[in-house]
Amino acid sequence: MTPLGRIIAARIAAAGPIGLADYMAESLLHPEHGYYTTRDPLGAAGDFTTAPEISQMFGEMIGLCLAQSWVDQGSPAPFTLAELGPGRGTLMADIARTIRAVPGMAEAARIRLVEASPTLRARQAESLAGDAPQWRDRVEDLPDAPLFLVANEFFDALPIRQFERHEDGWAERQIAVDGDQLAFGLARPARIGALDHRLSDTEPGEIVEVCPALPAIAGEIAMRIADRGGMALVIDYGGWRSRGDTFQALKGHAPVDPLAEPGLADLTAHVDFEALSTAFTEAGAAATGMTPQGVFLERLGITQRAQALARKLAGGALDSHIAAHRRLTHPEEMGQLFKAIACHPVGGPVPPGLDEVPCHDDGHSHP
Repeated sequence: MTPLGRIIAARIAAAGPIGLADYMAESLLHPEHGYYTTRDPLGAAGDFTTAPEISQMFGEMIGLCLAQSWVDQGSPAPFTLAELGPGRGTLMADIARTIRAVPGMAEAARIRLVEASPTLRARQAESLAGDAPQWRDRVEDLPDAPLFLVANEFFDALPIRQFERHEDGWAERQIAVDGDQLAFGLARPARIGALDHRLSDTEPGEIVEVCPALPAIAGEIAMRIADRGGMALVIDYGGWRSRGDTFQALKGHAPVDPLAEPGLADLTAHVDFEALSTAFTEAGAAATGMTPQGVFLERLGITQRAQALARKLAGGALDSHIAAHRRLTHPEEMGQLFKAIACHPVGGPVPPGLDEVPCHDDGHSHP
């Protein structure tokens, strides 16, 4: 068992089983042994690769989306250009470079990064050395100004709770100790009012996931945008309305047992885009439809950009470039698994590339 595993096991021995959200929070953010507090998890030497690390084209398309939204809203200056969980700073660096082509935008931007990891803050400082970034611990700490925000693979790392449907209620999935190993267990079934609406679309034995922190974070962002203007773009893997067990761990770019090595593997779960949409609208902003990443990037012109870049490449570099475009956009790669959604001021222009009409229960936009 890892050092953090022993700490968690001792806590369980003293106070009883813990919920999945507590386990994820400890595993990812423990101040001494947490996954994000001790390492740079990205790239070939890490455990996973995000879209900005695959190709500069991803960040360029995001930059175009933000730029058009900024112009559509009257080019407010100054404004906050923020990212949640910015990784190595690659995405923000590509955005910052792209918006320099838009008159006045780079000069008006105040870059703010919401990041918990000291290790990643240091990498972000290197990537954005010429762009005067500042760091904040929470969304609530962002300036009171028009807000243009990006969150790419941020919400999937927020701790979740899992509930298994039973005839007489919902049993929360917990972490207990079995011998010298951590193991899953179930709490006693109980009625949970917040899940009453899921009784009609689930069967006994099915699992529903809830992300406790999502409504507050998404709501805070949307409230600021409704009040001061701007837009927030969220890109992540997931779907419309949580259903099933999506809790997973990655180590060395391969799936592993999520309870085997706490602190040494990345833990994530699929994002519930219905919950994001609801949080945006309940805070007073408008929500776009949920749009597949591949469709979103194609609408913004990624293929034309790929063709322009390809003219300067040959051999292995060209092969890698073509593979990167496919990986970002093809339905069998990231194009369909990852989705995009945005919030913006009610009555204002819809950010480019996204479906205008919010999704219905089936997860598709309808006229």
